[in-house]
Order: sequence, then C-alpha cells, then structure tokens
Amino acid sequence: MSYHDASITAFVEADVLAVDALIDSLQALDPLVLSLLILVVVGLLLGGWWAVRWFRRPAGIRLQHVLDDYDEVTVLMHPNPDPDAMACAMSVAAIAAFVDTDATLQYPGEIRHQENRAFRTVLDLDLENVESSSDLAADAVVLVDHNTPRGFTGAQNVEPVAVVDHHPGNGTGTRFTDVRTDYGAASTIFVEYFREMGAVALEDDEELEENELEFTPELATGLLYGIQSDTNHLTNGCSRAEFDACAYLFDKIDEDQLDRIANPQVSDDVLQIKATAITEKRIDGPFAVCDVGEISNVDAIPQAADELMHLEGVTAVVVYGENDGTLHLSGRSRDDRVHMGETLRHAVSDIPMANAGGHARMGGGQISVDHMEGLGPSDGICKEEFEERLFSSMAGERS
Repeated sequence: MSYHDASITAFVEADVLAVDALIDSLQALDPLVLSLLILVVVGLLLGGWWAVRWFRRPAGIRLQHVLDDYDEVTVLMHPNPDPDAMACAMSVAAIAAFVDTDATLQYPGEIRHQENRAFRTVLDLDLENVESSSDLAADAVVLVDHNTPRGFTGAQNVEPVAVVDHHPGNGTGTRFTDVRTDYGAASTIFVEYFREMGAVALEDDEELEENELEFTPELATGLLYGIQSDTNHLTNGCSRAEFDACAYLFDKIDEDQLDRIANPQVSDDVLQIKATAITEKRIDGPFAVCDVGEISNVDAIPQAADELMHLEGVTAVVVYGENDGTLHLSGRSRDDRVHMGETLRHAVSDIPMANAGGHARMGGGQISVDHMEGLGPSDGICKEEFEERLFSSMAGERS
C-alpha cells in the first residue's frame, strides 16, 4: 500500500471512529435531553431556511410584508421635506393601502420652498406636521429619505420599524433597512420596489384585477420629479439606476402635473436672496462663498447656491444666511477635488452645536450663532474667519 493510500485509509477510519463516538454519546443521553436536542437542531435548520428564503425575496416584497403586519403606520419624512421625500412617502402609502394598512404621512418643520409647495398642492398630498413624538399617528414608524429621526421633540426615542434612504448614516429599522448611498435619490429605490411587485399602470378603459397594485399617474409623476429634483435633472450624483427608473416612469406620468410642479411661481424674497448671492459673493480662485444676511425663507439658500454654480469659472460654492439665531449653510460642487459634504463637515467640526454633511456634489448644515461666537467650550470665530475656513476646506487644506 502506498503512503497516499495509507493516509486516506487512516483518515476514513478516524471519521468512522468519530461517528461511532458521537452515536455512543447520543445513546448515553437521557431520552428527554435527546428529544430537546433534536428539537433545537430542527429549529435551527428551519430558522436558517426561513432566513435565507426571507432575504432572497426582493426588498419591495419584504417591505410589503412588514407593512402588512400593522394596522396603522406613520410614514415620517425629514424636516422641511423635498419632492424626493414626499414621493417616497406617497410610495409607502400606496404599498400600505395595497395590504389594507392605514398610513399617515407626517413631517417636522415646514414646507416653504415654492417647488415643494407646488409638489404638495399639485399632487394633492395629505401631510401632517409633527412637533413632538406624541404627535406621531402610530407607534410603527417608517422613515423615508433619511435614516435617523430628527427635527422634533423626542425624536431620539423613536425606533423606526423600517428605513428606506440614500443618505450616509447609521440609522436602521428594527425590521427592515434599505439604505443605498450610491443612488442619487431615494425615489429610485421605490421605483424598483414597484417593478418587483408588478405594479400596473392602467389605461383609461382598464380595470384593476384582484391582487394587483395600481401605479397611478400621480405616483409616477411624483417619483419622476423626486428623482429629478435630487439629481439636478439627472446631472448630479446619478447612478445608472436613476436613468433606468426614469425610463420606466416615462410613459406613466401626467405631463401637465409635471409641468406645474417644475415651473412654480417664485416669491420676491427668494429672488432678492439670489440677487444678494450674485452681487455680494466672495471669490477665491474657482470657489465662491456668500453671506446673504438675515433671511425669513431658509429654503432660498440652496436655491441661491444653485444660482452661483452657473457662474463661469466657479466650481464649488457655499451660501449661508441667518434665521432665528441659526446659520443655515448650503454648498454645491462640480469639482472632483471638492467633496462638499466633507468640506462642510470639516468647516464646522470644532464649533459646538453645529452639524453639517452631505454628498460629494451637495451638502448643508446648521450652526448656532451664539456658539459660533464663543458660547460653550470654544473661543469662537467671526464670520470673516469662518469664510476663510470654508475657502480652506474647499481647497483641501486641513488644520
């Protein structure tokens, strides 16, 4: 016998001995203990089989099953919701209605931006404002377009059952989490859900069959504009998924509704803030920064930032203004060297009670004016110093 054959024979004999020893050990066990052990093993096998089967289901189907377990859910948008957040909330409501679950769409803050107000009005959305966790319509909360509750009293105590988002963050749902940071809009995720669920867009003379989910023109219009608004009309932060989603939505939308949302009237204060940003900006190389002063409409700040990005030779901008003791920041970048979310986060990192962040192409933040001026554990900085810090951050300089 060769050395190789002898090794195989020894290995097989060792396995046989091990199996015999296992059998002897099992036979020595008390019958009750053996029965319990068998039940545990079977339970683990069944649990593993169920888990594999659950996670192999498409994400949209899994969310549908989660919603089906509740009589009522709160669909919670982030503060001052934009079209992407509202379109996602509409989507959850449609899936909830399909499984006979009541959904209440809620948000903290205000809806002020003319585009956002037009979206709500044209699509006739029933949205409720919340100021504290006691205002939430149901204990089961679904977060859309953000992954950590914020903007109202008691938000830190809310544990969502489901989260659907495309922003960076560590927030999760207790039963369902789908966060895709490589996507340009959360609405794109819901378009994929509806495709997975076989949603049907009816023609005028068609009727919905039993167990079919209707994909209404209002929902398609909302999702398309949600994608467009969060990607600057498919020019900023897109993945292939955004283009695929828009192609799927194209023949399902209401063109009149889309036009009315996309072209709302602009208020005088928004135009004034845009004009201030253009005339009072500071430019250093390819970067621009502007303090637009005291403002009543904070939603005009990102619009002013968008306006400055049209300036020839400017590749990154930050606009900020003060409202009720808080500086609101909005940044834009088309410069591959400037990650705007990281730029703003670095600029406010040592200011107490300040927060900022975002994506590579756009970001935002808030700073307490009192804390920036020295309240709390810091020496404070003036606005001129803060602007120099913004320029340095955009240039990639880190202290």
